[in-house]
Amino acid sequence: MSIRQLSVFVENQKGALAGVLHTISDAGIELRALSIADTSDFGILRVITSDNSRAALALSENGAVCSVTDVVAACADDKPGGLAALLTILSEAGIDVEYVYAFVAQTGKHAWVVLRVSDNAAAEKVLTDAGITLLNDADVANI
Repeated sequence: MSIRQLSVFVENQKGALAGVLHTISDAGIELRALSIADTSDFGILRVITSDNSRAALALSENGAVCSVTDVVAACADDKPGGLAALLTILSEAGIDVEYVYAFVAQTGKHAWVVLRVSDNAAAEKVLTDAGITLLNDADVANI
């Protein structure tokens, strides 16, 4: 039940990030979540969209370097300690978390988080066994 995330190489130059985001929006695709990590020369934009396949095509047609990665999107209780509890489930199962970022959705009681983990299938099993709701690509498209 993993979802797909686009990782886009973005040069650390004025307007480069805006250009990537315009490419996505000009294709009629909505952003669902994003994170960017940068160095002095470049950044890696991680993005979840309403249609990652079309977004990847639009980006590559416009010369962007991007790749698709499977990640887990999990529902954490939107209260103090909610994310810590979710991460503890993974830690106790021996699953490494490489990175995590928030996913914007209006639920009122929950926050969605995107997790890049060492083993998606194992993470999905321990999280669902613990009663954690997960998203799939169709869920993301309908948010």
